[in-house]
Amino acid sequence: MRNIMLTIIAVLMSINLLTAQNHYTFKLSDKVTRQKITFKNRYGITLSGDLYLPKNRGNEKLSALAVGGPFGAVKQQSSGLYANIMAERGFAVIAFDPSYTGESGGEPRNVASSDINTEDFSAAIDYLGLQTFVDRNKIGIIGICGFGGMALNAAAVDKRVKAIATTSMYDMSRVMSKGYNDSMTLGQRTKMLEQISQQRWEDAEKGAPADGPRNLPEKLQGDEPQFIVDYFNYYRSPRGFHPNSVNSNGAWPVTNPLSFMNMPLLSYIKEISPRPILLIAGANAHSRYFSEDIYKIAAEPKELFIIPNAVHVDLYDKIDVIPFGKLELFFKQNLK
Repeated sequence: MRNIMLTIIAVLMSINLLTAQNHYTFKLSDKVTRQKITFKNRYGITLSGDLYLPKNRGNEKLSALAVGGPFGAVKQQSSGLYANIMAERGFAVIAFDPSYTGESGGEPRNVASSDINTEDFSAAIDYLGLQTFVDRNKIGIIGICGFGGMALNAAAVDKRVKAIATTSMYDMSRVMSKGYNDSMTLGQRTKMLEQISQQRWEDAEKGAPADGPRNLPEKLQGDEPQFIVDYFNYYRSPRGFHPNSVNSNGAWPVTNPLSFMNMPLLSYIKEISPRPILLIAGANAHSRYFSEDIYKIAAEPKELFIIPNAVHVDLYDKIDVIPFGKLELFFKQNLK
């Protein structure tokens, strides 16, 4: 009887996993094919991705894009939607699950890293450049939300990237180490690091990292900031929910901020030049200042494109708000 029960449990788990893998928050274009792929980053972590290709691509080699983000999301959400639409417009596109999340490898689960997540973009470029149907001299990247910062960081170090676009960009190292709008005091930062440092003793004793609070609650209490409400209305509703997404269904470990708090992203942003940067943000987005500040720091060529009336999460999935025509033109002009 026990063996039968174990078999039933294993079958149910397999069904749940398959259901999660096959659930996408958007409809696949009838002009596009999608296939599951895997590739390794230089840390040996196997990443899971989806490769989107235009059906009628002919024999000419394609320009290619790697798409990542938002921070805490999976490829069946926003990055997949972007990949789907950009493939419609003639590009070979990978949307991937970052290391330690979704269907990608890495233990423990649901961990983020300023270095490793930057490397994830370069690993996707490795894969694209090995495909016979891709022109490896015409590869760009799109980073959404927290992976906008990772995308810029990857472009600064990886000279194979020819053009970079971000939407609703976050600098995760800045927000974790300084708070929103740089409001964290030195005393608050010190207290936070002391708490995380003490947590390491508990994690070491237990042999596993403790989870922090749920990223988003089961239901809203009514006193949350508007941007939290916006996140909830995406990640916790049928609009954007996915069981593999940390933001939809889980929590980061208590110690997750460590690498972000003293290993800042974007220190070498000027070195992206002369390759072009396109920064897209909503006029009403709480995160708008990240894109504006990077625009001030970055060297030419660069463009800051502000979308009237849009909030941060509008650029996750609202096809009538996301300027896909501008993204298409930007990459077609610059991937030459």
